[in-house]
Amino acid sequence: MPLVTPLDPNHDAETKKLSDFYNETLGFCPNSVLTMQRRPEISKAFINLNKAVMANHGRVTSALKRMIAWVSSNATGCRYCQAHAIRAAERYGAEQEQLDNIWEYKTHPAFSDAERAALDFSLAASMVPNMVDEKIKEELYKYWDEGEIVEMLGVISLFGYLNRWNDSMGTSIEDGAVESGEQYLGKHGWEKGKHV
Repeated sequence: MPLVTPLDPNHDAETKKLSDFYNETLGFCPNSVLTMQRRPEISKAFINLNKAVMANHGRVTSALKRMIAWVSSNATGCRYCQAHAIRAAERYGAEQEQLDNIWEYKTHPAFSDAERAALDFSLAASMVPNMVDEKIKEELYKYWDEGEIVEMLGVISLFGYLNRWNDSMGTSIEDGAVESGEQYLGKHGWEKGKHV
């Protein structure tokens, strides 16, 4: 049972209009946003931040951004966000081999060295205490420019918020996210946990 019950998608007209973004991303409006709309200024600000962070300005693709989100969510243990991130990666064109082997990104040949540097950055930045160090920086700068690094950290930070929000709320997970979680993450023990 969630800490706070999500409201009907039609509760706040402005949030509903902004949340159409999620129909493309996930195929549904997340229950996290439906909970945030109890304070519409939070739901609207969050959706606009999400749109800004996920906009593409360079070589950090939509699929890579969602895989960065998955690594961050995996590091923090938020099963809700793990399933959402892998679903969005799938919908935004991540290669099947990457989706099937996201757990092994450090060694699997489906991932390039540039992608590994980005995903290692996500892992290090999501740890408590933070593990971003000179080695992480050196690897990032081999493949990515400063604007792209800002985009990546935007994703990591956005999911830091979402991981805390959804794990603390015990947000109920939607059927579509469950399907993606079971398909790509289930073989490694993913389950809904508290997000029923």
